[in-house]
Amino acid sequence: MQSKSINVRFGVIAAMILTAAFCRLIPHPPNFAPIGAMALFGAAHYKSKWAAFGVPLLALWLSDLVVVNVLYAGYYKTFTLFYGGFYWVYGAIALTTVLGFLMLKKINFGTVAGSAIAASLLFFIITNFGSWPGSSLYTQDLNGLIACYVAGIPFFGGTLAGNLFYAAVLFGGFALAQRKFPVLRPAGAEI
Repeated sequence: MQSKSINVRFGVIAAMILTAAFCRLIPHPPNFAPIGAMALFGAAHYKSKWAAFGVPLLALWLSDLVVVNVLYAGYYKTFTLFYGGFYWVYGAIALTTVLGFLMLKKINFGTVAGSAIAASLLFFIITNFGSWPGSSLYTQDLNGLIACYVAGIPFFGGTLAGNLFYAAVLFGGFALAQRKFPVLRPAGAEI
């Protein structure tokens, strides 16, 4: 019976992450996306480190395939598996998973909100840095790097709001589901 509950729990967590990833297809404000929250949710709820990293990254990639090749198809000449600079975004999400391991040992409102805020800052720092090297928009010196970060500030609010909103939905929804369906609780846990 324990194996069945582990498989159901794994599947529900994966389905929630995948559903969140495809919420990117719903019209939304700039950067209001679930990707940071997905990484935190996976880190908090998967025992397997491979699953904690792999499921959110796979869900992100699958949703990227649709976003890039359907929603933004006019910007790409052919079917695109990986857009330019994707490794900065995926690296930020992998590091967000590590952040989740560190900050979400105990899941409560404070740790979830704190990790969502920290994930937003981490994403801002990494992805804005990643858009600077070799860019024709910014000089390749400290002034250009600062200008790159300043240009990213208007998008930070969307990242923060998206992480907080989707973290509330994922963590809150799963906590409610665990109360109603004991099979979703970790082995040996009581709620």
